Amino acid sequence: MPILYEHPLSPYAQKVKISAREKNIDLELRTPDGIGSGASAGEFLAANPRGEVPALIDGDVRVFDSTIILEYLEDRTPSPAMLPATAAARARVRMIEDVCDTQYEAINWGLGEIAWFGRVTGDKAKEIQKRAADQTARIQGWLTKQLGNADWFNDRAFGWGDLSVVPYVNGSAGFGNAPDEGSPLGKWLGRANERASVARTALEARDSIAGMQQVANILEQGLFKREYRDHRLEWMMKTGGPEIVLDGLKKNNIRFSYEFE
Repeated sequence: MPILYEHPLSPYAQKVKISAREKNIDLELRTPDGIGSGASAGEFLAANPRGEVPALIDGDVRVFDSTIILEYLEDRTPSPAMLPATAAARARVRMIEDVCDTQYEAINWGLGEIAWFGRVTGDKAKEIQKRAADQTARIQGWLTKQLGNADWFNDRAFGWGDLSVVPYVNGSAGFGNAPDEGSPLGKWLGRANERASVARTALEARDSIAGMQQVANILEQGLFKREYRDHRLEWMMKTGGPEIVLDGLKKNNIRFSYEFE
């Protein structure tokens, strides 16, 4: 059975789990020891030297990066196909995935920094949350245009585009930024969440939220590090202000990159 190192709240891991479940691929799910602490080791770190989830181990095969894992699963188990049939349609859903994995992910991640990790409170927190809500509405507007009149982002069948979007829209809903239920995107979300693959994955995410307060306490002690890098760092600098990043550096509970050994 393939092993997937993951965390239930990771939208990147959720994408992989949804795809595997749609393809009826059984996965052994593991959460890495020391995830986010900078102290990950063993089989997980050997599979992904960046120390990020998800990482897939399938026999002698080691694959990291959620998009590359999705591509591996598509090649490994072609049916049912998650990618649409034509080159143009495949490029389109991959672009949707890229927007969600970078711009959309950064917004939800930033809101998690407030809700779960207490990076900022009071008026500053409300200011960031308001800006994040506005940003979410714009991205959801763009996604609505991509959906058009179709039932699915893959057009006539659930697939790559849908599993790439649903973790982020569900994440937004958890922060109070869900699309209107009667809107095209809201109706799509309802259909997506009725699928067994999505419902199971979303339930795992919800069940894991209860433990986030403990992680916040560990973070405050400097025993756990958050990854401020790439699109996340850019979002925080533009939306939250550099003082949040600088405070994390002072407390030694953030990091920007990994070192390969």
